[in-house]
Amino acid sequence: MKRVAIILVNYNGKKYLPDCLASLCNLDYPQDDYKIIFVDNASTDDSLAYAQNSFPSLEFIKNNENLGFAAGNNVGMARALAENFDYLFLINQDTISEKDILTKLIQLAETDPQIAAVQPRLMLHPDQDKINSLGNSIHYLGFGFSGGGYQEFDGNLEPKEIAYASGAAVLIKKEVLEKIGLFAADFFMYHEDLDLGWRMRMAGYKIMLAPGAVVYHKYEFSKSIKKYYFMERNRFICLLENYKLGTLILVLPALLAMESGLFIFSIKSGFWREKLKVYGYFLSLNNWHKILGERREKTAKRVIGDAEIANLFTGKIEFQEIDNWVLKYIANPVFNAYWQIIRHLIIW
Repeated sequence: MKRVAIILVNYNGKKYLPDCLASLCNLDYPQDDYKIIFVDNASTDDSLAYAQNSFPSLEFIKNNENLGFAAGNNVGMARALAENFDYLFLINQDTISEKDILTKLIQLAETDPQIAAVQPRLMLHPDQDKINSLGNSIHYLGFGFSGGGYQEFDGNLEPKEIAYASGAAVLIKKEVLEKIGLFAADFFMYHEDLDLGWRMRMAGYKIMLAPGAVVYHKYEFSKSIKKYYFMERNRFICLLENYKLGTLILVLPALLAMESGLFIFSIKSGFWREKLKVYGYFLSLNNWHKILGERREKTAKRVIGDAEIANLFTGKIEFQEIDNWVLKYIANPVFNAYWQIIRHLIIW
């Protein structure tokens, strides 16, 4: 059997842990072949003590500060790689896994050596008949969003290739992480899974959805100033580090047009200070040195060009939580039309 490390990063998740950990400790996978690595990001709600007392068989790592989702997972992944597990399964604290989750994910992953990662079908909770994610989508301007969100699942879906896997639940092969690296720790939170998936595809790998493997996600969308900053900053970093120069030039007119609209939106929404803070980040020479250094490293590992990678990108933003008439009737048609033109101009 393949050995699997389940990595769960906890931050003040006490209300979620009973359901989450109970489901993970009772999988139908051989007990000797999987381990749960519980990484605590300096929680203040006694969730670490609860987990240690209620589930003592877990392997615990206590961080002295909140490292964020990206770096917190990196701590767990580094431990799993050092212990030579075959697969790493990242799972959010606010989830419940079905018993056969590992069996079904690994079954699909083993069908092709080019498969780097497999995402289960993420369903909402308690609305378990509604979808949270059938694989995540990448907009060519760097936005990432879940596919099929809030729709009813009709049960008619075969395994398929996806743009990237949600960090809420994803199985990853050890050798892939050893080759391309872990999450971008500086991202702290948001878009780290998009960046990792993009890097996987640049390195010639595929990312798949296993619809028969199911995780229920107690997902709650929240708008916050802190979230807005990281989402916008990390979106730009992904574009600058992952696109080839020619592709960046092609998307630049659309990017500038989108930024004009987003800045107006930030003023109306009260996020304009955070938007300016994002721009301020890119005025630092030190930050540009980091971006260019990461870009060089990624380029050295690239075997697939943008023309092939962009086949799974989209020109429309289809995210239920931000759906409005401006997006639906103006932005999406215009930006999608532009994408349909320039995507054919990407040579490599």
